[in-house]
Amino acid sequence: MLNPLLRTLVKVVVASLVVGTILAHFGITAEQLMKEFGLSADRIEDYAKRGFTWAWPNVLLGSLIIVPVWFLIFLFRPPGQKSSD
Repeated sequence: MLNPLLRTLVKVVVASLVVGTILAHFGITAEQLMKEFGLSADRIEDYAKRGFTWAWPNVLLGSLIIVPVWFLIFLFRPPGQKSSD
């Protein structure tokens, strides 16, 4: 079977395809929706860059703690015990 995360991603992609097809049938485009919400491609790109600029240092900082703790737990788990990943 597929990994649960991969299975969820496939479901989201299929649902998005179905909804996108229905919207296209009624003549609704992404540009129309963005205009309706007062957004532009440049503005969305700016929001994405600002979000990434904020998130990336926090991800790195958190990984300085999470990765070593996970590695220690992985090393010292009882022999023969499978990981639940």
